[in-house]
Amino acid sequence: MFLAEALRFSLHALRANRVRTGLTALGLVIGNASVILVVTISLTSREYILEQIQGVGSNMIYAYYETAGANRPEVEADFLKWADVEAVRRQLDGRIRAVTGVMTSFDRMMIQGREEDVRIIGSDQHYAEVRNLVLLAGRMLDADAVQWRQKTALLTEKLAVRLFGTPQAAVGQVVKLHGLQFTVTGVFKERVESFGLSELTRETVLIPITVLRYFAPVERIDPLYVQVRRTEDVEPVTVQVRALIESRHRPGARYTVENLSSILAAARRIALALTVVLLLVAAIALVISGIGIMNIMLVTVTERTREIGVRMAVGASRRDILQQFLLEAVLISVSGGVLGILLGVALPLSVRWLAAGVRVPISAVSIVVAFAVSFLVGLVFGLLPANRAARLNPTEALRYE
Repeated sequence: MFLAEALRFSLHALRANRVRTGLTALGLVIGNASVILVVTISLTSREYILEQIQGVGSNMIYAYYETAGANRPEVEADFLKWADVEAVRRQLDGRIRAVTGVMTSFDRMMIQGREEDVRIIGSDQHYAEVRNLVLLAGRMLDADAVQWRQKTALLTEKLAVRLFGTPQAAVGQVVKLHGLQFTVTGVFKERVESFGLSELTRETVLIPITVLRYFAPVERIDPLYVQVRRTEDVEPVTVQVRALIESRHRPGARYTVENLSSILAAARRIALALTVVLLLVAAIALVISGIGIMNIMLVTVTERTREIGVRMAVGASRRDILQQFLLEAVLISVSGGVLGILLGVALPLSVRWLAAGVRVPISAVSIVVAFAVSFLVGLVFGLLPANRAARLNPTEALRYE
């Protein structure tokens, strides 16, 4: 029997039981769609995490004072100072893009008819670049404002809206901080919302650090930020920053010096673990569908025992019978697999179409793997029924009722 003839017989047999064939293939549809969607979700989440971390600040290192050490009193000299910022800037100049520091203060401000606590932070012209801030109106802090101690202020978006209605309306207005009048020169927001976990809250005022020094009883930089030029330099520069800071302060004082790569690595491990779990669930669905194919094919062999005997009587070899039933199992599996792949690809594409600008990556490798798995499921789970059909005794098969 030629392959074309076996294919024709197989298609005829499958069309004769369309409902049963469709229900058998349904497991492969669900399994393969799950594989495609799991890989798509994994890729999308990983890209999203990467974008969020990069949105906080590209190649960023942060450092802050932790403790004076065991059983030691805390002294002002332990705190990070602006001199530490300048030392890092000076000694690591070739490997870094920018260095800045933040000082924090608080004051009360009249907002919508009542007094509220507002966070005031001081920094320099490099702060916006290192923290990857988005300017909504006006202009950012510049070197002149820092150098000449200008009483200029930038407001976060929410504070500007609460005070003046819109970010644009806030520019040029005057706010009172620590008894002095500051002119609002800009409104900004974080590129990625940190929900108050950083020094920036939703209601924060940014002023030159040279001005904030006059209001702070103690000079304390918390945190110190470093933006590295190249991604591969992040880890070695982190070590250098730690060593430099520790060398400038008392032995035993502890400082936290971290970078976002450790957070990114942890996020990737979590995404990988989630992907493995979801893939195991999809694999179970594929195995169950394979068992379903084997079960149906065993029933089919029993139902068509007399047909098998007739074909053997007219000259069909055991290999021809094996080939035909194996081909039927593979056709059921592959057809279900193809429909599952189409469904798995259609859902991400529909998201792209419905939500303009949303990028949902589709892995070509996952499509190839899903198709190959479909073929293997049909081949492996169809082998037992096909082998049973090929081993039937022609004489007994002809007498089968």
